[in-house]
Amino acid sequence: MVLITYDVNTEDAGGRKRLRQIAKQCVNYGQRVQNSVFECVVDAAQCKKLQATLLTLMDASKDSLRFYYLGNKYQTRIEHFGVKAGYEPEGVLMI
Repeated sequence: MVLITYDVNTEDAGGRKRLRQIAKQCVNYGQRVQNSVFECVVDAAQCKKLQATLLTLMDASKDSLRFYYLGNKYQTRIEHFGVKAGYEPEGVLMI
């Protein structure tokens, strides 16, 4: 399980485009759990591929991208409170 978070500067049209492109790539690999937060169950190769893609899309001088590696026993590391009930991360991902 990898938690991916990003913050894209959307003050101009280029930033809004980067935001859409980054979100689109993340949707291909995982589940959006908050606006700019995705939970992705990926192997090491998929993670490196996604990371490389996202790094080419972002503007390092304006945007930030973070990867949190939760590992295989991620279920014990996640607690959820409030609205939007959880989902089964290893279940079928509909794209």
